Amino acid sequence: MDRKFMMTALGYAIVGMLLGIHMAASHNHIQHVTHAHIMLIGFVISMAYALCHKVWLGNLTSGLAKVQYYLHQAGTIVVLVSLFLLYGSFVSAKALEPVLAISSITLLVAMILMKVMFIKHTRNG
Repeated sequence: MDRKFMMTALGYAIVGMLLGIHMAASHNHIQHVTHAHIMLIGFVISMAYALCHKVWLGNLTSGLAKVQYYLHQAGTIVVLVSLFLLYGSFVSAKALEPVLAISSITLLVAMILMKVMFIKHTRNG
């Protein structure tokens, strides 16, 4: 799981950096919120999860670990696409608010699952 999270973290970092470079080159920073979310929930949190798996969870590959990984990825992708559509004025905020709410809750559930795994597997350490 550490490698899965690390590979996706680095993928998000590349996408975030490309968007940042595009904004700088075009002098159009309208997607700065999207860029920040790509870097934070995509890169930083995925990297933190990779480190948790590598250092504390013994590279756990349980069903719960897999569910947590896919919930985080699904939530992240939906948030990022929704923010891109919102700040690019492609779709109205009213239409995207429920999607952003559900995907944000999905990310919260993924974080809670990581805490559950962390507590369960580091209790005696």
